[in-house]
Amino acid sequence: MLQNKLGIIFGVANKRSIAWATAQALHGAGARLAFTYQGERLKENVETLTSQAMPGSLLLPCDVTNQEEVDNTFRRVGQEFGRLDFLIHSIAYAPREALDGQYLDTTRAAFLTALEISAYSLTQLARAAAPLMTEGGSIVSMTYYGAQKVVAGYNVMGIAKAALEASTRYLAHDLGPRNIRVNAISAGPIQTLSARGVADFSTMLKHAAERAPLRRNVEPREVGDAALFLCSNLASGITGEVLYVDCGYNIMGV
Repeated sequence: MLQNKLGIIFGVANKRSIAWATAQALHGAGARLAFTYQGERLKENVETLTSQAMPGSLLLPCDVTNQEEVDNTFRRVGQEFGRLDFLIHSIAYAPREALDGQYLDTTRAAFLTALEISAYSLTQLARAAAPLMTEGGSIVSMTYYGAQKVVAGYNVMGIAKAALEASTRYLAHDLGPRNIRVNAISAGPIQTLSARGVADFSTMLKHAAERAPLRRNVEPREVGDAALFLCSNLASGITGEVLYVDCGYNIMGV
């Protein structure tokens, strides 16, 4: 499905990352990938994963709060790949203390940090990627139902994800004339590194599995397969959408 396609993935932290499950799906479909990392600790994790499973992948340092690193990342991708066909945005962060207690107590600093890294970065990366998507392309980000409904303990991340989803729609409008599609995947709760910062996450997992029509939690592989679909020509008419991959949890009422 993605033979001879070229893409970049932001957000792989370890083998349990949604971004890594997505990378496996995209690579398995024939794509060549570039990966970014932030800091030496994560570099070691990503390097170990890619060297074993995807030799020949491009590995680049990129902290989205550092515009120079972002510029260097896309300059290197342009030099090595020549173009880009897709971009996966799987980046989210809020200070741990902002995920405790009430949203009411969110500090200005925590709010700005969460919005910059989790939401603005999509716009930032889309702007840098668009000139390389000379044959059109697909941009896919990862969101969560806490953007639409209150999820206790999710707090400022819910606000950031709401901004991410709104950004998806506005970017889809702006980039549509260039045949660049922008979509988001709203995955059910998954035990990842970032999920550990959410208070009582195990209860969230249990509740979702009990309420979802499929009576289970979604698997990272299933999110990766959805991203593969959105990056492929099978989704050529889909843009500005939030695709729920949560075993149906989002359709349930009382």
